[in-house]
Amino acid sequence: MAVILDHLDVALGARAYPIVLVDGLPGEIAAQLVRERIPGATRALLVTDSNVGPLYAEGVRDALAAAGLAVAVVELPAGEATKDLQTIATVLDAALAHGLLRGDVLVALGGGVVGDITGFAAAVLHRGVDFVQIPTSLLAQVDSAVGGKTGVNHARGKNLIGAFWQPRAVVSSATVLRTLDPREVRCGLAEALKHALIADAALLDTVLAEAAALRALDPDATARLVRACCGIKAAVVAADERDHGQRALLNFGHTFGHAFELLLGYGALTHGEAVGLGMVLAARLSERLGVAPAGLEERVRAALDALGLASDPDADGLPDLAALVDAARGDKKADASGVRFVVLEDVGVAALRRLSWDEVAQRLASPAPERP
Repeated sequence: MAVILDHLDVALGARAYPIVLVDGLPGEIAAQLVRERIPGATRALLVTDSNVGPLYAEGVRDALAAAGLAVAVVELPAGEATKDLQTIATVLDAALAHGLLRGDVLVALGGGVVGDITGFAAAVLHRGVDFVQIPTSLLAQVDSAVGGKTGVNHARGKNLIGAFWQPRAVVSSATVLRTLDPREVRCGLAEALKHALIADAALLDTVLAEAAALRALDPDATARLVRACCGIKAAVVAADERDHGQRALLNFGHTFGHAFELLLGYGALTHGEAVGLGMVLAARLSERLGVAPAGLEERVRAALDALGLASDPDADGLPDLAALVDAARGDKKADASGVRFVVLEDVGVAALRRLSWDEVAQRLASPAPERP
């Protein structure tokens, strides 16, 4: 059986759940948690994708079956383009064909796309069934598998259709990260950088000091990073599960990040690459609003460079500012008059500012303010 490296809880009262970090394949510990936390389950639907399934689905399926569950597997095409309502119908059809009832369980084995799809399907199947997350990408382990935001994309924007639906457990395996493409590793590091920028200046120092080790998925450095990011996310979710205030800070970089994804087509950039560019623009806006110290944008760009991520949102081939602002108007936190924008007052100190779209556009287009 895999070795448990660490454990922490998302404190949501009766709906609290564990995040378990393991070294080794995750199937047996995931099956054990299903039995402990969902004792009445008799059937499971394992949802995975065409990248992860051939590597790890058999082991997880066999572990669930050994725990006494009748298991069916649905394998989805890999990639962000899969994240739509048609795929939700595919998962629901598979669940109903397998005979899943309200007391049964869905298991997500994959990255953020698989986790979002599985969680949303679980939220609407029989008006809500349990699900367990087994995140296999670094991005999912440091961010998307924790917190219960589930959903799919729409032609008008990213994640516009979904539900808050918390998992019953999260099992993050260091072993499965070793098969990740380097680009996907960098994608996860972008979300980890986001956590550091909004909440923990010391974590930023650690990420920069260990950038080479993290890019190489050094086991110790990676485990520390996942633990730190999960701790930040768990605390924010426990304080503001439904995104009425503090949780919105986790969207740093995402307003324009989602706009890049929408305009370029889902999959042209990874989510982390798009968010990285969005963080640069958010840092620029923070400076030009006068709320952040001079040089913040350069610090963000330097951190992205150290992690091997694109850091120039003005590069040739990317949408211009007017197009980005227009696309960002469809953001979930926007309305006709403006948006709750996440700015930085300094590294590790984030805040929400209510801004009109005209102000966002004007500030970003203006020169940086002179400092005394």
